[in-house]
Amino acid sequence: MERPSWAPADVDLDQPSVARVYDYYLGGSHNFAADRAFAEQILKVMPAVAPLTRSNRAFLRRAVTMLAGLGIQQFIDLGSGIPTVGNVHELVPGGKVVYVDHDPVAVAHSRAILADVPGTAVVAADLRAPADVLAAPQVQGLLDFTQPIAFLLAAVLHFVPDEERPADIVAGYAAAGVPGSHIVLSHAGLDRPLTPAEEAAKEMYRKSPTPLILRSSQEVAKLLGDLTILEPGVVATYDWRPDPGAETAPDGDAIGCAAVARKD
Repeated sequence: MERPSWAPADVDLDQPSVARVYDYYLGGSHNFAADRAFAEQILKVMPAVAPLTRSNRAFLRRAVTMLAGLGIQQFIDLGSGIPTVGNVHELVPGGKVVYVDHDPVAVAHSRAILADVPGTAVVAADLRAPADVLAAPQVQGLLDFTQPIAFLLAAVLHFVPDEERPADIVAGYAAAGVPGSHIVLSHAGLDRPLTPAEEAAKEMYRKSPTPLILRSSQEVAKLLGDLTILEPGVVATYDWRPDPGAETAPDGDAIGCAAVARKD
């Protein structure tokens, strides 16, 4: 197939990517045939994935807006993905935002879009290595670590298996922030047995380069360690401080949860 002009030369067009599949779920255009084919396989057995993906973006918007209202002006968006409507820097005018991703397409587009946007930076790095991310010159040069920082981990830790110690990843970022810093976290998971369709979708992800690890709300709470979880706690993504009149989960059910926690 012909390589799009926006695709870096070293990107494998035949291998689906988490960031690009997510872009497809959101209705974006920066994805390849392999990404679309994988996403369509998932949507056939579990069509609720697309609206739930949008609900995750809506949660991120609400959480960032809330934190900005508390006076936090520094954000690190970890596993930020391909730029889309409602990016973090658009929600915090005058703030400082670092976008971190290891997908070449996400990084390339972020750099192109943010080249002339003050107060932003893009880091090509793996969020699973907090020390490396935090030591990046773009991070050190833009953020003031004597002031609170919000670390955003939206819809990413469900791709980190237990053996890679996701709680330690969260703790690594939290340790770098002064008191008043926050962790914003959303995660795929259920507090009930999977339906056959959900089992089928999970099996498709298991066979992909990035298997999906579903965790219960209690397991997600444990990822936040001794941080103070803000009200309403670890709840369905739709139910985290919803906007008035906001839609509810498809069929009244949710397959993801979210929380915001503060370092005291």
